[in-house]
Amino acid sequence: MPRSPRVAILYCPACRWVARAAWMGQEILTTFGSALGEVALVPAGRGVFQVWLDGECLHDRAAAGGFPETKPIKQMIRDRIDPDRDLGHSEG
Repeated sequence: MPRSPRVAILYCPACRWVARAAWMGQEILTTFGSALGEVALVPAGRGVFQVWLDGECLHDRAAAGGFPETKPIKQMIRDRIDPDRDLGHSEG
């Protein structure tokens, strides 16, 4: 059963983006750890790479014209789940 806050990383398996999705998930887990309820890797349609937090799309590769950088993704997650958290080197 999914727990909140839930990060879902949707990726295109046909595009072989599972490693990129797993790396993004690892970066998010390393930063937020047990402050998150779940980080899920979700196979999706052709060309899809999206990062979602509790039903809100934080990044859509197609709309943004490219893959997300970890720094802004971490900042968006922090701003929503723990605004007082210091992200250290990811902050600047």
